[in-house]
Amino acid sequence: MFEHINQKKERLDANRPLPKYTVKSLREKLLLEWTYNTNAIEGNTLTIKETKVVLEGITVGGKTLREHLEVLNHRDAIHFVEEIVQKGEPLSEWQIKNLHRLVLKGIDEYAGVYRDQQVFISGAKHIPPAPFLIREEMEQLMTWYEQLETKKLHPVARGAMLHAIFVGIHPFIDGNGRTSRLLLNLELMKDGFPPIVIKVENRIAYYEALDKAHTQKEYDDFIKLVAGEVEDSLNLYLSTINKNA
Repeated sequence: MFEHINQKKERLDANRPLPKYTVKSLREKLLLEWTYNTNAIEGNTLTIKETKVVLEGITVGGKTLREHLEVLNHRDAIHFVEEIVQKGEPLSEWQIKNLHRLVLKGIDEYAGVYRDQQVFISGAKHIPPAPFLIREEMEQLMTWYEQLETKKLHPVARGAMLHAIFVGIHPFIDGNGRTSRLLLNLELMKDGFPPIVIKVENRIAYYEALDKAHTQKEYDDFIKLVAGEVEDSLNLYLSTINKNA
């Protein structure tokens, strides 16, 4: 599954560092597309052009304060992910809570706080664990993450499974999806991969693969979906190499 990805990653690494302004424009493009798509998956009605305008500090008429905050908060959360990667910090529950706090800052009083109520995932067979089990399940997630066997997994598989297990626990009342996609990209970026975008048009396949992972402990469909998005991002970066050659 990862042969093409490994070859493309090796080619990208062989051509690094990329030109400064190429890297800057790629980062801006992916930050916009990542922010637009991750919020659109959760029901935010801002278009990609409106999202760009909000990121530039302009208010869009007819849209809610929440929708504006979701864009600005997600940008701040991406900056936090980049900071963790640059510092080479190991993943911790504190970081996860901080990511979530940034995602829901000024939107929800439960920002950065594990839920104390039962929640259900609309359209899914999987029912998240009861609130009193969350701390234990998050500890188990961190134990799984730190195991040698997990560290030996391909970064794409490890990132996909981290996302799937986390969102299955659904530790927060709201913002779990956006936080899980930030965690997925954090894991990929630590290993030198460009960030990926789970596209809103793939939302149904994305939800179905996640539900299968949660109800049957079958992660292959979800890992394949993530792998496809990884290839897309690698192809984007590699296309700049051809143009700079």
